[in-house]
Amino acid sequence: MTDKKLAVGFVGTGVMGQGMVRNLLKAGFPVQVYNRTKEKAEALISEGAVWQETIQSLAEASDVVITIVGYPKDVEQVYLDENGIVAHAKDGALLIDMTTSSPRLAGTIYNEAKKRGLSSLDAPVSGGDVGAKNGTLSIMVGGDEAAFEKAFPILEAMGQNIVHQGVAGAGQHTKMSNQITIAGNMLGVCEAIAYAVKAGLDPDRVLKSISSGAAGSFSLSNLAPRMLTGDFNPGFYVKHFIKDMTIALQSCEEMGLLTPGLALAKERYDELAGMGFGDLGTQALYKLYIKE
Repeated sequence: MTDKKLAVGFVGTGVMGQGMVRNLLKAGFPVQVYNRTKEKAEALISEGAVWQETIQSLAEASDVVITIVGYPKDVEQVYLDENGIVAHAKDGALLIDMTTSSPRLAGTIYNEAKKRGLSSLDAPVSGGDVGAKNGTLSIMVGGDEAAFEKAFPILEAMGQNIVHQGVAGAGQHTKMSNQITIAGNMLGVCEAIAYAVKAGLDPDRVLKSISSGAAGSFSLSNLAPRMLTGDFNPGFYVKHFIKDMTIALQSCEEMGLLTPGLALAKERYDELAGMGFGDLGTQALYKLYIKE
């Protein structure tokens, strides 16, 4: 069982990171945090998290380092920069990247960490801001079995469905499968609601009928109601979903897999971002189907 006295460093206190850090604190882990914008960490600091001025100082002071940042380029910089985590982590430290990022990059970080005697896991999550807040995230993990076992009590503080998928990069590949599923589903959810409205139905009543049947999904149950109330605040940003779909399409191309549904979904989200809505939640796709 992981020692609750282990110092946990957490990089990235955005929409997802806020809830994840709070759940680590509730579970009894001492947590220190770093974020590019300190203001986004102020609430966590007031609740017991310790601020670190740099990634280097956080890495040097942490037994376990968790990251959830924006893009693969951010992951690469945070881990592989000369002032980054791999270069400055404690001997024997456990590194856990929970960003949705490139499977290929996850493998690179694993190899570079191993050279220093460090353990590395890629552990992207699904469940959005609600799952992060409630500690119910689905966590998909790639890396060595021993590292997974060591990390499990820490991951358990943030999620419920925690599955070791295989070698380094397997967690990211699993997340790509997740995002491909969501991409197609979001198109269906938006079009179903638009259809119900156009047919003169009460869309709330329609949701009551279809959300618990064969059409049921997280997006239908949790995001469709937000669409109907005009709540497009981000649980997961449009711009970050576009990033994920781009990674998935690149991986599909490398494997020679044709995914026309994913390509169409990205095209629609690119259109939405082009209208200036990249910082809204993914449910804002509904804006393409309604007149504001």
